[in-house]
Amino acid sequence: MMTGNVAQVFLSEAEWMATLNLIHAALRPGGHLAFESRSPGARAWEEWNRDATYTVSDSPFGPVEEWLEVLDEDHGRVRMKGYNVFKATGEVLVVGSELRFRSLDELTHSLREAGFRIEQVFGDWQHGPFVSTSRFMLIIARRD
Repeated sequence: MMTGNVAQVFLSEAEWMATLNLIHAALRPGGHLAFESRSPGARAWEEWNRDATYTVSDSPFGPVEEWLEVLDEDHGRVRMKGYNVFKATGEVLVVGSELRFRSLDELTHSLREAGFRIEQVFGDWQHGPFVSTSRFMLIIARRD
């Protein structure tokens, strides 16, 4: 099982296919791979800005202000920065990140190429149907 949208950190097709091939090799025939990926149709990154993502949370080092800022989006690749301001010290930690948003068609193709068959796709954690505007794709695939 891959959690937390881990499928989106594999930016190149070579990385993604290598990962799927290794998972396939580790599973017995009939074994399952379950993972979540954000759906590009929902365009969630358009809401990743300071106003929409700003939070203050407690940490062992005191209050921390956090927010996201998208730098650009190009063909399903979204680059962003995450800001963390430690209020007690004034320290600012800025972390860059990039995610790859693959469509269901792209995921289906790569899974088939790696020797998997998709058994179910859900659009939310309550097992609702996947539609083009669903925020998530929860995919359950089986090793043939």
